[in-house]
Amino acid sequence: MTVTPGTLVLAGTPIGDIADAPPRLAEELAGADVIAAEDTRRLRRLTQALDVAPKGRVVSYFEGNESARTPELVEELLGGARVLLVTDAGMPSVSDPGYRLVAAAVERDVRVTAVPGPSAVLTALALSGLPVDRFCFEGFLPRKAGERLTRLREVAGERRTLVYFEAPHRLDDTLAAMAEVFGGERRAAVCRELTKTYEEVRRGPLAELAAWAAQGVRGEITVVVSGAPERAAEKPDPEELVRRVRAREEAGERRKEAIAAVAAEAGLPKREVFDAVVAAKHATG
Repeated sequence: MTVTPGTLVLAGTPIGDIADAPPRLAEELAGADVIAAEDTRRLRRLTQALDVAPKGRVVSYFEGNESARTPELVEELLGGARVLLVTDAGMPSVSDPGYRLVAAAVERDVRVTAVPGPSAVLTALALSGLPVDRFCFEGFLPRKAGERLTRLREVAGERRTLVYFEAPHRLDDTLAAMAEVFGGERRAAVCRELTKTYEEVRRGPLAELAAWAAQGVRGEITVVVSGAPERAAEKPDPEELVRRVRAREEAGERRKEAIAAVAAEAGLPKREVFDAVVAAKHATG
């Protein structure tokens, strides 16, 4: 008899306030055949708060056993089980366990779906006051200072808003490194304890935020940094304008069209390019 594969469900859990739990979360917790939890003790507290009694088998699934446990869970899925994956807070796979299991399930043509839930990334972005139309999530930075600086330099020119997670005891060093690489005046927001009792959003230039963090900060941290400012294009010098016009002429364009094209490329009036060409002609006799 052919067994129809089960379903892998990625469930978002509250990042702070238990009241933010999506309604479907309780249903999935109650009905799953297997619940894979990053921390089984936190899962127990969650189910108690939601007044849910799971019927399925509960297993741990965290960074330390993710590789070893993934094949076991895939076999459960191939056997028709509904496997629910939950992490300590937010969506699985987003800086949390889950990616390996999703990739393995997809490879075996197992259906993967999700119960949308709270997200520290999107919540911090919305509260930051910084542009949110385009952003990129950078997760946690390396712990070693040199590696951290290297990673930051890789995105120093990134125009999109940047979002990072950080541990409270490393926040001051991270903000100081950001100020060094991005510039102390770059705007940012430090979002602490989102949705919890002592929620705080501190906004300001990176140098100012680094000085504040040096005094000590506690709680779950998300850092949002504005993208690099647009740099004004350098105006080509007259010699460069003439070189471009000559290159177009040698390619077969008439001088008038070549001047117009070069002016458009450089964002300059045609007259300025024309004058450069004429001056160069007079200089060479």
